[in-house]
Amino acid sequence: MEKSAKIYVAGHTGLVGSAINRLLQKKGYKNLVFTPHSQYDLRNQAQVEEFFERERPDYVFLAAAKVGGIWANNVYRAEFIYDNLMIEANIIHYSYVYGVKKLLFLGSSCIYPKLAPQPLKEEYLLTDTLEYTNEPYAIAKIAGIKLVESYNMQYGTNFLSVMPTNLYGENDNFDLEKSHVLPALIRKFHLGKLLKNNDWSGLRQDLDKLPIEGISGQTTEKEIVRILQKYGIYRTEEDVYVTLWGTGSPMREFLHSDDLADAVVYLMEKINFEDILRTGYGVTDPSYPLIGPQVRNTHINIGVGKDISIKDLAEMIRAIVGFDGQIIWDKSKPDGTPRKLLDVSKLFSYGWRPKITLEQGLTRVYNTYLQGKARAR
Repeated sequence: MEKSAKIYVAGHTGLVGSAINRLLQKKGYKNLVFTPHSQYDLRNQAQVEEFFERERPDYVFLAAAKVGGIWANNVYRAEFIYDNLMIEANIIHYSYVYGVKKLLFLGSSCIYPKLAPQPLKEEYLLTDTLEYTNEPYAIAKIAGIKLVESYNMQYGTNFLSVMPTNLYGENDNFDLEKSHVLPALIRKFHLGKLLKNNDWSGLRQDLDKLPIEGISGQTTEKEIVRILQKYGIYRTEEDVYVTLWGTGSPMREFLHSDDLADAVVYLMEKINFEDILRTGYGVTDPSYPLIGPQVRNTHINIGVGKDISIKDLAEMIRAIVGFDGQIIWDKSKPDGTPRKLLDVSKLFSYGWRPKITLEQGLTRVYNTYLQGKARAR
């Protein structure tokens, strides 16, 4: 990418998009354009086309998406498939129409079958049944991969798809109703610590910054206790307890959003679709439309190559936060996929490696949370 090129970061305020935005600016890319959520509905085809016609970006990072944890994915199934299908279809199509030099689409590791062999290789895509709780979201992301792949093969576009593992970072979503597991654990343990310490000032400050179902720090202690208990944070005569979903046995891999940003900018700067064709399929001189070889699974996994149990993750976060109450595992709630570890050998073969350890990243995120920079959405 040229330093003067116009670069569109879709989803620039989210966990991933904000990390990409920060890194691009740090590396000297100054000509960045965005579609603020208050001004653009990326599900709206006409609005997306108007943006591309006016701005004519050279490069696109497609990080915009509707995301959430197990509960949100399972309850808002129609929204998760519709919103994500529309967003990615509009941006990928108009990137082609208006001659974008290169696009990078960000998917999710939930695209892989629930019981696929571990670690998850790119070629395991569409080989078995998906995890039910996030099936609509996964199908939308698979469609995005196939859009990228199909536009490349028919039109000769230079688009890439990457599949990140579970992400976390300083701009994460700490809404207890809709957040992913890691930010939810951080906030639950923080609220549990405040409750155990009878720190009502701290509890009120936290709820003023990030109300839970409309319950802010301005409400009564009774209401605060009620809403905390609804989300599994409560006190008995013996101790303070934090209830977590499932058994704690599922294994998960976690990547800091700054490491993800580093990886995707690295790929945009150094890797083209034809590199993937050459190294993965032996296609040295593609003629478009590419109809000879059966080219599929051209996406690239992005992760750290090692995982941790949710139980061990909880204990690590508990120690960082300083919560010395009790953890209760609610085994009536779903665990989700038993294990999700990505095979990152393709990515590593391109020369990239992660830089931030899990403990370092968690400490950074909690310190940011304490500084009042957390958000809910």
